[in-house]
Amino acid sequence: ILLLFAWLLFSQTTHLNYQIQISKLIEDINKDSISILIEKSEYKLTILYNDKRIKSYPVVFGSNPIDDKLRQGDSCTPEGIFKVRALYPHKSWSKFIWIDYPTTNSWKKHNAAKSSSVISQNSSIGGEIGIHGVPAGYDNMIDEKYNWTLGCISLKNVDVNEIYKLIKVGTRIEIRHWDQRTKNKTRVRKVLWSP
Repeated sequence: ILLLFAWLLFSQTTHLNYQIQISKLIEDINKDSISILIEKSEYKLTILYNDKRIKSYPVVFGSNPIDDKLRQGDSCTPEGIFKVRALYPHKSWSKFIWIDYPTTNSWKKHNAAKSSSVISQNSSIGGEIGIHGVPAGYDNMIDEKYNWTLGCISLKNVDVNEIYKLIKVGTRIEIRHWDQRTKNKTRVRKVLWSP
């Protein structure tokens, strides 16, 4: 139990300014200056203000957190540059920040995968990818790096609620590829539960 407590404490303190409210880090927030960086291999979402890292949050992904999304149903989180398409409250996950997947680049990767027979010719690209919270009472899924989504990025409800206030339609989101150097160091948990 002591080791679990130490791991949970360490995992929370490895995120930049995680214990500090964003309003105490930035005065007079200009939403046009906000962007988001998601690093899959680090299980981290970082808020940037004028391209400077301000605060980071622990996140989880689809049940395949390593590969790039190529088709609907692959449980991968897409990689690349996206923008916020819409934001709205969600009855199961507190908030939903819908990103503009698939982009032109997503379609190129999807079609290339079809051409090289990596995926079947009748595969669809999918959609409805976003950033959202967890079902009420399930914050532990984030602490335990429990990759439970179908490809979305999930974080604690208190965290998605804070981020939700900072962004707007059009906010830039970069989702970076799994870093091979840290691939073997990070414990990956596959989905065992889905709401």
